[in-house]
Amino acid sequence: MELDFKCSDVGVWKEALSSYESRIESLNKPDLVSLDQFYRVKLPSLLHDRDPDPYLTTSELSQLMKWKLSRGKWRPRLLDFVSSLEDSVVKSASEKAFKSLPDISKAVKELTVLKGVGPATASAVLAAYAPDIAPFMSDEAMEVALGNSKDYSLKQYLLFVTKLQDKAKELKLKGEWDGPSDVERALWSCTVRAKSQPDKSSSGKKRKR
Repeated sequence: MELDFKCSDVGVWKEALSSYESRIESLNKPDLVSLDQFYRVKLPSLLHDRDPDPYLTTSELSQLMKWKLSRGKWRPRLLDFVSSLEDSVVKSASEKAFKSLPDISKAVKELTVLKGVGPATASAVLAAYAPDIAPFMSDEAMEVALGNSKDYSLKQYLLFVTKLQDKAKELKLKGEWDGPSDVERALWSCTVRAKSQPDKSSSGKKRKR
């Protein structure tokens, strides 16, 4: 099913969210299941264990980048860039970013000084630490929420954040719902499922040829 962003039925959103893990598995991408577990479970725990001065290491940023690229479009150069960053540089930038929250704009700017890290990757870093504040800027969720997944600017990300935060607040009023990051995962799940379904109209046209 495709999820209409205007939908206010929390049951429909919960159903979409509950399919997330099976959608991850359905992509059949090497290591994606374990990378997703690292990103959603292990990494947040590591970051919060470092409170009140949380930071990210180069190794963790590389794993996060592998997760981001495996879940979306594979861009190997980005992985090469972040993997070659000095640990001290990544630690310093990420520490400043986490301390900037809840100012998302400032937090993103602190991270995008790192080579290979744009607003989308920065959003993944922030979402690992503060999923209730900063959702991940996935192409799939951007397409549904904003109608555009090609603009990776900070301005576009801030619009995306506002839309997902507002939707999360709306769903919380209707029932039990966590936050904007669950909105992103629900949108991602539905989009991935829709893309995996054969296009009946196009398959029909092919048979006529």
